[in-house]
Amino acid sequence: MAGHSLLEKVPFGNEQLKSRVVMAPMTRGFSPNGVPDEKVAQYYRRRAENGVGLIITEGTAINHPSAVVGETIPLFYGEDALKGWANVVAQVHEAGGKIIPQLWHVGAARKAGSLPNIDSPPVSPSGITLKGKKIDQIKVLSDEEIHDLVDAYAEAAKSAKEIGFDGIELHGAHGYLIDQFFWELTNKRTDQYGGDLQARSTFAAEIVKACRQRVGPDFPIVFRYSQWKGTDYKAKLANNSKELATILTPLVEAGVDIFHCSTRRIWEPEFVEEHPTYNLAAWTKKITQKPTIAVGSIGINRAYLSSEDNAQITIEKNLKIVDEKMNAGEYDYVAIGRALLADPEWVTKLKDGALDQAKIYTKEEEGILY
Repeated sequence: MAGHSLLEKVPFGNEQLKSRVVMAPMTRGFSPNGVPDEKVAQYYRRRAENGVGLIITEGTAINHPSAVVGETIPLFYGEDALKGWANVVAQVHEAGGKIIPQLWHVGAARKAGSLPNIDSPPVSPSGITLKGKKIDQIKVLSDEEIHDLVDAYAEAAKSAKEIGFDGIELHGAHGYLIDQFFWELTNKRTDQYGGDLQARSTFAAEIVKACRQRVGPDFPIVFRYSQWKGTDYKAKLANNSKELATILTPLVEAGVDIFHCSTRRIWEPEFVEEHPTYNLAAWTKKITQKPTIAVGSIGINRAYLSSEDNAQITIEKNLKIVDEKMNAGEYDYVAIGRALLADPEWVTKLKDGALDQAKIYTKEEEGILY
């Protein structure tokens, strides 16, 4: 598939990527005490060596004690962790790739008593679980604490630029902290951070604006968001394109350069009554006029979180759809996750017409840094 649009060079900020393939952020948990080591650096380097245009790291913890769960999730603060990330950046750049960190806080997705900081309670906009239940173990964020979190994201963005990353991604998807402010089920606030759709975008917009102030005008800010949540695959932030515009417009005004539109299956239309084939990335590009990253079950033989083989959409047919959509200008980049997790040479094999030789993802592959 040497002529596939995925293999085209494409701009990214003021730089150029060697392909439209983006390595999707995937939590791996191989960073001892939150510090990415040489094995992590080599893991990312192998993808850069094999034609991935842009690598988005696994989710990394901003400087807040309840940002993530577990001792091996990488941190994005502190001398040791940032030194480890600087090595990752150097390795990827040496291999001719580009890389951005995903900045992350899980919010109410964290259970009380979790490592690495067992005494730090989960935090959220309204003390509500992702199932919609208010519980005492989740701390309701005060205005001052929200401002501190905004600053923590901005400091992480500044650190990313200082150690040589090519941009940042803010994780605003899948029911984590930023998304908990977006979502009506988990945000019942009555101050400026709660209420209608536009008000519920305030927290995200303040984060973007603060990051932009720290990194300047030319450092790419990618914003990842989703309709679906880890606890509810049918959840919707927006029921139509007008509502989606209400959510996204403040983010554009705050400084988002690229939207990463997380869907479980890239080929599924979003607002089918308004357009029969546009997916979330196509709608986002149409609304914002910003480049978009589409994602969802590319290069694998089983759709995301599906117990059945993806029989209706073969890998070959799926790639043909992606080629047509990108040639039509519906989205600009495609993020690939599990296929690249299992096989660092996936893009090379696509270029060589040898995808039949690619290692197929299975759940067991998650235990290894290929």
